[in-house]
Amino acid sequence: MAGWVLCMTLVLAALAGAVGETRYEKFLRQHVDNPRTSTLAAHRYCETMLARRRVTAPGRPCKPSNTFVHAPAEDLVAACSQAPDPTTGFHSTPRAMSLTACRLRGGDTRPPCAYRARQVQHHVRVACRDGLPVHLAGTYVAPS
Repeated sequence: MAGWVLCMTLVLAALAGAVGETRYEKFLRQHVDNPRTSTLAAHRYCETMLARRRVTAPGRPCKPSNTFVHAPAEDLVAACSQAPDPTTGFHSTPRAMSLTACRLRGGDTRPPCAYRARQVQHHVRVACRDGLPVHLAGTYVAPS
Protein backbone atom coordinates (compact mmCIF):
# COMPACT_ATOMS: atom_id res chain seq x y z
CA MET A 1 0.00 0.00 0.00
CA ALA A 2 2.77 2.46 0.91
CA GLY A 3 4.55 1.78 -2.39
CA TRP A 4 1.34 2.43 -4.29
CA VAL A 5 0.79 5.73 -2.45
CA LEU A 6 4.35 6.85 -3.18
CA CYS A 7 4.05 5.79 -6.82
CA MET A 8 0.78 7.67 -7.24
CA THR A 9 2.24 10.73 -5.54
CA LEU A 10 5.20 10.72 -7.92
CA VAL A 11 2.96 10.19 -10.98
CA LEU A 12 0.65 13.01 -9.91
CA ALA A 13 3.62 15.26 -9.25
CA ALA A 14 4.98 14.55 -12.73
CA LEU A 15 1.59 15.19 -14.34
CA ALA A 16 1.18 18.43 -12.43
CA GLY A 17 4.54 19.72 -13.72
CA ALA A 18 3.09 23.00 -14.97
CA VAL A 19 1.36 23.64 -11.65
CA GLY A 20 4.43 22.59 -9.66
CA GLU A 21 4.90 20.15 -6.85
CA THR A 22 4.42 20.70 -3.15
CA ARG A 23 7.45 20.73 -0.89
CA TYR A 24 6.39 17.31 0.44
CA GLU A 25 6.15 15.89 -3.10
CA LYS A 26 9.61 17.28 -3.87
CA PHE A 27 10.91 15.71 -0.65
CA LEU A 28 9.48 12.31 -1.70
CA ARG A 29 10.90 12.61 -5.23
CA GLN A 30 14.37 13.56 -4.02
CA HIS A 31 14.71 11.35 -0.95
CA VAL A 32 12.38 8.33 -0.73
CA ASP A 33 13.12 5.12 -2.65
CA ASN A 34 11.17 2.31 -1.01
CA PRO A 35 11.76 -0.45 -1.71
CA ARG A 36 15.26 0.33 -2.96
CA THR A 37 15.35 0.41 -6.75
CA SER A 38 17.68 -2.21 -8.17
CA THR A 39 19.68 -0.85 -11.08
CA LEU A 40 21.32 -2.82 -13.85
CA ALA A 41 24.70 -1.61 -12.64
CA ALA A 42 24.59 -1.41 -8.82
CA HIS A 43 27.64 0.87 -8.75
CA ARG A 44 25.64 3.41 -10.80
CA TYR A 45 22.68 3.61 -8.35
CA CYS A 46 23.24 7.28 -7.46
CA GLU A 47 23.74 8.52 -11.02
CA THR A 48 20.70 6.56 -12.20
CA MET A 49 18.37 7.61 -9.38
CA LEU A 50 19.43 11.26 -9.34
CA ALA A 51 18.78 11.53 -13.08
CA ARG A 52 15.52 9.55 -12.92
CA ARG A 53 14.20 11.67 -10.08
CA ARG A 54 15.24 14.92 -11.84
CA VAL A 55 17.64 15.91 -9.06
CA THR A 56 20.43 16.27 -11.61
CA ALA A 57 19.86 17.31 -15.20
CA PRO A 58 21.95 18.28 -18.24
CA GLY A 59 23.03 21.91 -18.02
CA ARG A 60 22.60 22.08 -14.23
CA PRO A 61 25.41 21.76 -11.69
CA CYS A 62 25.80 18.41 -9.93
CA LYS A 63 24.27 18.23 -6.47
CA PRO A 64 27.14 17.67 -3.98
CA SER A 65 25.21 15.07 -1.97
CA ASN A 66 21.81 13.43 -1.74
CA THR A 67 20.38 10.74 0.51
CA PHE A 68 17.74 8.17 -0.45
CA VAL A 69 15.72 6.61 2.37
CA HIS A 70 14.61 3.01 1.81
CA ALA A 71 11.66 3.09 4.21
CA PRO A 72 7.97 3.84 3.74
CA ALA A 73 7.10 7.51 3.40
CA GLU A 74 4.77 7.04 6.39
CA ASP A 75 7.81 6.39 8.62
CA LEU A 76 9.19 9.81 7.71
CA VAL A 77 5.80 11.46 8.17
CA ALA A 78 5.68 9.84 11.63
CA ALA A 79 8.95 11.59 12.50
CA CYS A 80 7.06 14.90 12.25
CA SER A 81 4.97 13.84 15.24
CA GLN A 82 8.13 13.43 17.35
CA ALA A 83 9.17 16.37 19.51
CA PRO A 84 11.64 18.58 17.64
CA ASP A 85 15.19 19.02 18.86
CA PRO A 86 15.12 22.19 21.01
CA THR A 87 18.30 23.62 19.45
CA THR A 88 17.78 22.79 15.75
CA GLY A 89 14.01 22.42 15.46
CA PHE A 90 14.44 19.24 13.40
CA HIS A 91 12.47 16.07 14.00
CA SER A 92 14.21 12.67 14.13
CA THR A 93 13.02 9.19 13.24
CA PRO A 94 12.71 7.01 16.33
CA ARG A 95 14.59 4.15 14.65
CA ALA A 96 17.47 3.81 12.22
CA MET A 97 16.54 3.31 8.57
CA SER A 98 18.26 1.85 5.54
CA LEU A 99 19.77 4.67 3.45
CA THR A 100 21.91 5.19 0.40
CA ALA A 101 24.12 8.25 0.82
CA CYS A 102 25.32 9.67 -2.51
CA ARG A 103 28.37 11.95 -2.52
CA LEU A 104 29.83 13.67 -5.57
CA ARG A 105 33.26 12.31 -6.55
CA GLY A 106 35.92 14.95 -6.96
CA GLY A 107 35.40 18.68 -6.63
CA ASP A 108 33.93 19.50 -10.04
CA THR A 109 30.20 20.22 -10.00
CA ARG A 110 29.84 20.29 -13.79
CA PRO A 111 28.18 17.29 -15.51
CA PRO A 112 28.70 14.48 -16.07
CA CYS A 113 28.08 13.82 -12.40
CA ALA A 114 29.82 10.83 -10.78
CA TYR A 115 28.81 9.73 -7.29
CA ARG A 116 30.01 7.41 -4.55
CA ALA A 117 27.20 5.38 -2.94
CA ARG A 118 27.32 4.24 0.66
CA GLN A 119 24.71 1.98 2.28
CA VAL A 120 24.11 2.84 5.94
CA GLN A 121 21.61 2.38 8.78
CA HIS A 122 21.04 5.82 10.31
CA HIS A 123 18.36 7.88 11.97
CA VAL A 124 17.01 10.67 9.77
CA ARG A 125 16.47 14.34 10.72
CA VAL A 126 13.75 16.23 8.86
CA ALA A 127 12.21 19.66 8.81
CA CYS A 128 8.42 19.48 8.82
CA ARG A 129 5.64 21.75 7.64
CA ASP A 130 1.98 21.03 8.34
CA GLY A 131 2.90 17.60 9.73
CA LEU A 132 4.82 16.50 6.61
CA PRO A 133 8.58 16.25 6.01
CA VAL A 134 9.79 18.89 3.54
CA HIS A 135 13.58 18.83 4.01
CA LEU A 136 16.06 16.08 4.84
CA ALA A 137 18.33 17.89 7.30
CA GLY A 138 20.78 15.04 7.86
CA THR A 139 21.34 11.59 9.27
CA TYR A 140 23.08 10.26 12.35
CA VAL A 141 23.95 7.18 14.34
CA ALA A 142 22.35 7.23 17.79
CA PRO A 143 24.81 7.06 20.68
CA SER A 144 24.97 3.67 22.38
